[in-house]
Amino acid sequence: MPALPWVDRTRRASRLVQRALAALLAVCLTLAQPPALAQGVELLTLQATRDEGHVQLEFAARVQLPRAVDDALQKGVPLYFVAEATLMRNRWYWRDVRVARISRSWRLAFQPLTGSWRVSLGGLNQSYASLDEALAAVSRSGGWKLIEAERLERGESYYLEFSYRLDSSQLPGPMQFGLGGGSDWTVGVARTLRIDP
Repeated sequence: MPALPWVDRTRRASRLVQRALAALLAVCLTLAQPPALAQGVELLTLQATRDEGHVQLEFAARVQLPRAVDDALQKGVPLYFVAEATLMRNRWYWRDVRVARISRSWRLAFQPLTGSWRVSLGGLNQSYASLDEALAAVSRSGGWKLIEAERLERGESYYLEFSYRLDSSQLPGPMQFGLGGGSDWTVGVARTLRIDP
């Protein structure tokens, strides 16, 4: 006995829905997994909190320098690490709109005369006895003001695009020429974080 036409259509629709749900589940599982150690940087914490009328960003990372980078640093070449955060608002009808963008840059250099490590952030300088202490200082930040909380509209959807990396564009010119996209100098991590208004 042949199947009724509405039964065939129902079966086809059911298979399409099952395939769509399987694809959606695969995408969700991929996005939910935190990235592993990405190019020498492990992001330990990344959170946005509200304090004193502002949305503030806090992050901490663990940095393991590749051998080539460590060698250059030991020879007195200063390294620059950059953290960037961009707050985006979702729009269904067009590209998402950028609401706020902040960045911070640290300079790390070895001081051979004193055997210490110097970290500079803006006009502030701090010396450390070991490379591990200096790397810990350049790979974390707290109370970093992102945006005034009143600028976030209720009912809208926001997300944060965060990246932390070694900025090889600030290396001395001859070193940049010799890099040629070498993976040893690609040190960084990126993450996306949902922000509730």
